[in-house]
Amino acid sequence: MERNLKGKKVLVTGGTRGIGKAIAKAFLAEGAHIGIAARSYSELIQTKNELGIQNIYQIDLLKHDDREWVMTEFIKDFNTIDVLVNNAAANHGKSVLNTPVRVFGEAMELNFIAAVHLSQLAAQKMIQNNSGVIINISSIYGKEAGGSPSYNASKAALTSFTKSFSTEVIKDNVRVVGIAPGAIYHPNDVWERRLERDPDYLKNYAREKIPAGRLGTPGEIADAAVFLASDEASWIVGSTISVDGGQSRLNF
Repeated sequence: MERNLKGKKVLVTGGTRGIGKAIAKAFLAEGAHIGIAARSYSELIQTKNELGIQNIYQIDLLKHDDREWVMTEFIKDFNTIDVLVNNAAANHGKSVLNTPVRVFGEAMELNFIAAVHLSQLAAQKMIQNNSGVIINISSIYGKEAGGSPSYNASKAALTSFTKSFSTEVIKDNVRVVGIAPGAIYHPNDVWERRLERDPDYLKNYAREKIPAGRLGTPGEIADAAVFLASDEASWIVGSTISVDGGQSRLNF
């Protein structure tokens, strides 16, 4: 089936690294027109040059005005928005008793509230067009325990929001869906610190926690995102799909 993504206007938050960067690359390969948003201007320029991204937006997603600005600028630049990928996130805190309440608030603001706000803004245009897809990148730890409690809570909220918002806007032909990645390896400070402490960390982690025997790749999450945005996924509404090599323990 034709995926019908050529020429689609796609905004990806956190699009300069890891999963976000892979998602932008995958949509580009489908012929879509891409804008990416991130905090680091140098990383935005580097990704723009590396992938041939059309437009970049330097923003702080913790700021309400920045979120409104990026949606206004994206629609001004592309005349519309067809796909929003809420990917930007960060892992905050440790155990509940060792995590200040303000850190829970920061996790919710970046990992949940920012996605809610951008979804509201994008949906207004999508409803006018009677077409659009919003993809929220959650986590398997939004469905079960395993990550830090503040991160879990924010991702659980995002998964719940995906379902509730989907039922509200599907009547306008706007689909809201989600992806819950398991452990995904890409070079970053967290993985590199673990590997410095234990060169066999990845191998041991995969053997103990992932039935498939390895960590996932950003490209595998990107493939799922492209599928969910396509006509092939037209009957998937409100679901947050685990892409995890069997890592999650829930029966759904």
